[in-house]
Amino acid sequence: MSLGQHLIELRKRLFRAVIAIAVLAIAGWFVTPFVLDALREPVTQLASNGGGHTAELNFPVISGAFDLRLQIAITIGIVVSSPVWLYQIWAFIVPALVRKEKLYLVGFFGTAIPLFLAGCWFGWYVLPHIVGILGSFVSNQDTSIVDAKAYYDFVIKLVLAVGIAFVLPVFLVLLNFVGVLSAKSIIGSWRIAIICILIFTALVTPSADVASMFLLAVPMVVLYIGACAVTWLHDRRAAKRQALLDAEYDL
Repeated sequence: MSLGQHLIELRKRLFRAVIAIAVLAIAGWFVTPFVLDALREPVTQLASNGGGHTAELNFPVISGAFDLRLQIAITIGIVVSSPVWLYQIWAFIVPALVRKEKLYLVGFFGTAIPLFLAGCWFGWYVLPHIVGILGSFVSNQDTSIVDAKAYYDFVIKLVLAVGIAFVLPVFLVLLNFVGVLSAKSIIGSWRIAIICILIFTALVTPSADVASMFLLAVPMVVLYIGACAVTWLHDRRAAKRQALLDAEYDL
């Protein structure tokens, strides 16, 4: 395909992805009240957990509630339509790949998407603990007036950060399969990897909440160990194939 044909193909794929996001965002608008109730729950729990102070979401501008519902609807549209726009990306890239590269991408998407969703679930699971710990620093005679938009941005960043963190071991495996990283270098960096995991979990969870920190750290360490095992097996098989090829060449 010429450059112009590639651009036309890209425009077609992007148009389909945008249409899917827009349609599902419109449908997501009707779900936003339930999402807001779920987001509000950790905040309202601050007062009922014996903290002694009032906590509530706040909309500082008159259009705040509408803006937040619109933002939630767009987020829902992007998430729910992910199979559509991921397929459009896949369909645009695949013609330029050889069979081996296609198999790598199939394996990547097949493992990255479930791990990303699992990471998002973990982020959502620890959210009430994080809100509770941070809210516990408010004195009993004070009121926690939480800016709704800032709170929503905080939740999204937390959930996405944990989701992306769960996918990082898959990137290590992919880089190993394409020959960029060896299993020896990945396994040899285990100390650095453990420290990075602990620093990340300490940043996304309150330092006082050790339970939530380790709740996130343990599955991330397990995923890293799994990535080490997969890359080790891959390099071992590659070395055996290379040894057979060298033996045949010598003959």
